Amino acid sequence: MVKKRIQRARNSAVFREIKEVILIVLGVLSAGMGLKGFLLPNDFLDGGVIGISLLLQIKTGVDLAILVVVVNIPFIWMGFRQVSWTFALKTAVAIGLLALCLAFIPYPVVTTDKLLIAVFGGFFLGAGIGLAIRGGGVLDGTEVLAIYVSRRSPLSVGDVIMIINVLIFGSAAVFINVETALYAMLTYLSASKTVDFIIHGIEEYIAVMIVSDRHEEVRQLITEELERGVTVLKGEKGFGKRGMRENDINILYAVVTRLEITRLKDKISEVDEKAFLIEHSIADVKGGMIKPRPLH
Repeated sequence: MVKKRIQRARNSAVFREIKEVILIVLGVLSAGMGLKGFLLPNDFLDGGVIGISLLLQIKTGVDLAILVVVVNIPFIWMGFRQVSWTFALKTAVAIGLLALCLAFIPYPVVTTDKLLIAVFGGFFLGAGIGLAIRGGGVLDGTEVLAIYVSRRSPLSVGDVIMIINVLIFGSAAVFINVETALYAMLTYLSASKTVDFIIHGIEEYIAVMIVSDRHEEVRQLITEELERGVTVLKGEKGFGKRGMRENDINILYAVVTRLEITRLKDKISEVDEKAFLIEHSIADVKGGMIKPRPLH
């Protein structure tokens, strides 16, 4: 029995590694399409490290394949120091593959329409970055730099990323022109939204806390009708509409997807119209009785 468990664990680890390699390769091919099929032939920019590489390519004429590797070297080192050596190794492999992709794969130039370039160039590039992240590495070291700086300053990761991109877009406005900078912002918006979609999927998870005098009935409808897991927390009622109440009460905690939340609230209202609900988005969950998100 123990040997079977060990073998299953090994098989699962091998399958996970193969899946991550496939995701990284697909990410590289998608990012290559965004760069060579849309952005690079039309002198368009993006945010982040890719944006820095594109800006340097436009101003210096150095091949983008070389710049992508050179600019990302410090961020690979930061990834090794801040995350893990496996993360740094996967990132180095992903960036190396992207450089080879840019150097040797002849992507067709899809369009010269500026709006389509910004939107779909950002889409393919964002899909590539997102798939690489799902594979355990990154194609853009901005996030690694943001984590590094945030740990040594009062700035958050989001603040650092915003500052980096403001500097990139500002440089584009100064050294190229304002129109290029504006289109770069649109490209970055398209890429960032695509990254979010690839990483988090179509549906987001929502955690719900429910306070109800009829908590046992609510618990049953969540577990039996909705077939979702629920955790029962012990609590006390404090001050409410009816003044001080010191009796104990069970607080229910459940996680559902965004598309399930309306049905959950409707069902709870049928049981207890006065139930108190708190809901908030969460990044991800693992285990338990939850609905798997599409594409995950």
